[in-house]
Amino acid sequence: MTPLVSRSNPKIKQVRLLLAQRKERQATGLFVVEGIHPVGEAITARAKVEYLCYAPDLLGSEFAKRLVQEQEQQGIQCLAIDGDTFTSLSGKENPQGILAVAHQARYKLSDLTPQTFTWGVACVAPQDPGNIGTILRTIDAVGAGGLLLLDDPSNHQFCADPYHPNAVRASMGAIFWYPVVHVLYTEFVSWAKQQHYSIYGTSAHARQDYRELQQFTPPLILLMGSEREGLTAAQSAACDVMLRIPMRGRSSSLNLAVATGVMLFSIANKLG
Repeated sequence: MTPLVSRSNPKIKQVRLLLAQRKERQATGLFVVEGIHPVGEAITARAKVEYLCYAPDLLGSEFAKRLVQEQEQQGIQCLAIDGDTFTSLSGKENPQGILAVAHQARYKLSDLTPQTFTWGVACVAPQDPGNIGTILRTIDAVGAGGLLLLDDPSNHQFCADPYHPNAVRASMGAIFWYPVVHVLYTEFVSWAKQQHYSIYGTSAHARQDYRELQQFTPPLILLMGSEREGLTAAQSAACDVMLRIPMRGRSSSLNLAVATGVMLFSIANKLG
């Protein structure tokens, strides 16, 4: 039988810290990927995996067992732990018995050009990590290029961590396939203008219904405001086109990920 690693193992302690603390993720450049499909996506995308943890008594999937075996054969350390320890680590009610500790991909704005990044999304200071992951998953669904996360210190607006466990989980593996760039809002605007991107923004107060626009012209960026405030007046002024999503009921706005999804599918269907 495979020997089980104790709860006091340094790597098990590290997993707990990576799951709980953004500063640990930032300091090490590592993050945790949990679940059979996300771990499989990380490996398929050739993400740099530091080590795996798995619980033999929870791991019923033959595919997952092969993943562990193949990673061991490639020299990746695979730590077997008991089911109770794994469950105490997991953020899920019924954990699948496998997680990976992987290196964060580091992208810069200079890595993106209209040739390699024809269209994508920029979000100003999203606060909910789950929204970040869901937007990444939608980016994958529509064939967009990636996600820009924008801090705007002048308005005290700062982004949640895209490598938070909830963001990674909600992305359903998309985080391994698309660039995520975290930059200052001012740097984004300068870059977008220099690279001749059209910026499409959204606001409940915009005059034009998004459905009325006949064509979206790439290269383009969809700029979405924060969950609570939307785009500020200055951020709206930086957009080439402002659009609104009409609301028929009592709600005055949509969840950020839902609104972004509505706009992304519209853009995908009307690309010039």
